[in-house]
This record gives sequence, structure tokens and C-alpha cells, in this order.
Amino acid sequence: MRIKNRFFWIAALTAFLLDQLTKYWVVQTFKLGQTLPLLRGIFHFTYVTNTGAAFSLLSGKVEWLRWLSLGVTLVLIIIALSGPLLSFWDQLGYGLILGGAMGNGIDRFALGYVVDFLDFRLINFAVFNMADSFITIGIVCLLIASWQKTPSN
Repeated sequence: MRIKNRFFWIAALTAFLLDQLTKYWVVQTFKLGQTLPLLRGIFHFTYVTNTGAAFSLLSGKVEWLRWLSLGVTLVLIIIALSGPLLSFWDQLGYGLILGGAMGNGIDRFALGYVVDFLDFRLINFAVFNMADSFITIGIVCLLIASWQKTPSN
């Protein structure tokens, strides 16, 4: 039996597991607010929580974000199951977005917030997590897929 859009499922499961395992490690290893400089002043692991979305947008809107995560998850699963056979870049992009949405969605439903810990201080960037990274990389993959589909002039 062949699984349709197999790479989508592999990407989604891998992203979800890596996100959840790294968050578990942070929660078990650090106290809230604790930071570990890996490259002092450039990159740290800093354990914080976030009730909002990226860059703390929609902070405190946990209920709305819970259902958004669930909605994105369901739509992507439907696309993979009932849509056409997707290109490699589409499968990778949608899979990474699904894994990230599930990772942050699980946090929002179970904890009421997401666990963030990736802290790039050199560019004064918001603290984020692996799920956020996978969603961003997934969007880039979908852009690559769309560029490949665009006819050259």
C-alpha cells in the first residue's frame, strides 16, 4: 500500500516530535526566565512562555489561537488526504507547517501558552520555538513551490 503525499506525513511528524521534545527538554532543564548563553550576546536558550502568536502578537488571545491551530491542522490534513499528489516542496512546506501548528496547538490546549526558548540576541529578535521555525521554513518551501510552478517568460 502506497501512502499518498508520504513526505508530507514524514515532515509533519518529524517537525512535531522535534518541537515537543525540545520544549520538554527546556521545561525539564530550565527554570522559567533562566537563560543559557551558547554564544554570549548572540544566541541563548531562554525559557519563556507566550500566550500570543509570533512576536507576542495577539497576546492573551489563547482561546482564539487554540482554535486557529486546530483549524490549520484539520485543513492541512484534508489537503494531504483528499487533494492531489503534491510536489516535493509543497509536501515539505505543508508538512512543516502542520507539524508546527500541531506543536504550538498542543501547548495552547494543554498549557494555555507556548514554550519559547530560541533567543537570538544579536538581532534583538523575539524568543521563539522550533514550531515557529518549522512554520516559517514551511512558508519558504511553499514559496519555492510556487516559483517552480510559475511559467518562465
